[in-house]
Amino acid sequence: MAIIEVKSVKKVFKKPVRKPGIIGMFKTLFSLKYDLIEAVKNISFSLEPGEIVGYIGANGAGKSTTIKMMCGILTPTEGEILVEGYHPYHPKQRRHVLNKIGVVFGQRTQLWWDLPLIESLIILKQIYDVSNQDYKDRFDFLNKVLDLEPFLSQPVRTLSLGQRMRADLAASLIHNPKVLFLDEPTIGLDVLVKDRMIKAIKEINKTYETTIILTTHNMDDITDLCHRIIILDEGSILYDGSINLIKKKFGDIRHIRFFSSQEIDLQLLKTKIGHDVDVEIQNGYIELSFDIEKISINQVLKTILNDYVVDDIHIKENSLESIVKKIYETRQI
Repeated sequence: MAIIEVKSVKKVFKKPVRKPGIIGMFKTLFSLKYDLIEAVKNISFSLEPGEIVGYIGANGAGKSTTIKMMCGILTPTEGEILVEGYHPYHPKQRRHVLNKIGVVFGQRTQLWWDLPLIESLIILKQIYDVSNQDYKDRFDFLNKVLDLEPFLSQPVRTLSLGQRMRADLAASLIHNPKVLFLDEPTIGLDVLVKDRMIKAIKEINKTYETTIILTTHNMDDITDLCHRIIILDEGSILYDGSINLIKKKFGDIRHIRFFSSQEIDLQLLKTKIGHDVDVEIQNGYIELSFDIEKISINQVLKTILNDYVVDDIHIKENSLESIVKKIYETRQI
């Protein structure tokens, strides 16, 4: 049974039509004229227990609006959302849903700014009515995977960004929610802290089978954590499926970048390899992109290494970032 169901959901915002100037501002207060902005357009999907799903899209695509509706902050204009069979935005059902979800916003904190972290966690224990034994088990686990011990007694306002993000993740999980919403959880983090966060999220999902919805612009996070992605554009779903499937759909592309001290005629290089290869220069490196179903890697490497002096060379697969960028540009799957 799906833990989250989004059924034909629309969200329309009313924006007052405002005329310029101070007089126009006052007229707006009494005006009945509105522009209707359709932030989410008839979207449907469901999430199974234990899934980690990447929910991605450009700024203004409707990601945050959807997340807020799933959390109960906003009410759909049309359609319905069910979390474990309950409507998160219904006044009489909201409390049940709130006990089942956790939320981490990269730019906001749910912790008490002047209190030590440990006291914030104890307050959340009381709010969610977590038993002493469950709290101890949960705290010990989170302390281990997130390494909270060094800053448990520090006021939240004194924590570094990386420490605060780990603290926020712990706070959102102290009541063992079945669903966790992560909005840019690694934004601004250095490489080591980010790696720790990714490992912690994987461990949390594995241990508690927590369903996780991840929104981020960092495609590396999506690739590291998710098997399924939902791509949203201008309020509509462009793609809902596995990462592997979308990579196959756009071709098994390889990119070979190499640096040569000798002068290279790009057109001649392209002619030698074949017309199914794209050649360009980026930051002094020559980059060749091609579908390995049409041209073999061996053929390309043989041409490069036999005919040119190569000082440095790299090979990489088609990235999810480049695929998503292409989808945004063409608005097609």
